[in-house]
Amino acid sequence: MTSPSSPAAPAPKKDPWDLPDVSGLVVGVLGGTGDQGRGLAYRLARAGQKVIIGSRAAERAQQAADELGHGVEGAENAECARRSDVVIVAVPWDGHAKTLESLREELSGKLVVDCVNPLGFDKKGAYALKPEEGSAAEQAAALLPDSRVTAAFHHLSAVLLSDPEVEEIETDVMVLGEVRADCEIVQALAGRIPGMRGVFAGRLRNAHQVESLVANLISVNRRYKAHAGVRLTDI
Repeated sequence: MTSPSSPAAPAPKKDPWDLPDVSGLVVGVLGGTGDQGRGLAYRLARAGQKVIIGSRAAERAQQAADELGHGVEGAENAECARRSDVVIVAVPWDGHAKTLESLREELSGKLVVDCVNPLGFDKKGAYALKPEEGSAAEQAAALLPDSRVTAAFHHLSAVLLSDPEVEEIETDVMVLGEVRADCEIVQALAGRIPGMRGVFAGRLRNAHQVESLVANLISVNRRYKAHAGVRLTDI
């Protein structure tokens, strides 16, 4: 009679801070001539990432790229999407759907990082809008069924991102998505910027409250004349 085999040892748990090497990836930034996109492009390029910024007009994109330096290139949106491994969407909310619809083919198979915050403004200040799909990121996922959509980089100050005198930006970047490996790539990209950490924060269905928090940060920054971000404790 044979003895029963010993149960297999459980696989060791993966260290959540053991993130992939993303230094060789090309990052495209749609909306790279706007404040947020331009700041992200600058910080990633300054950290050594290959960056292409996109705009509806190639000339405008190239002019912005020349101003940023650090090897940043400029291109029309479709070319930017085609040439990039990871594409950050940093376009204004009112052009979000139209831009993504027009680039569905170019973004097919790409890792897309949506950092758009649907906001409204009135005399009381900023307030969150809720898209029909639930969030900007979920709208992106609906419009780009052949892309791998994540959400991140919502709470960063464009002023700090663009300031060459600021060496480190002490903040956390909440990353949301359906595939953990995709989220880890985005977390690693965030971690390339000195002072930042990329933190997994759930699935895309939780993106609305992350996007909405920007309305609160705007109020904080106006009241305290600051450039506040988000820092998560005990991790």
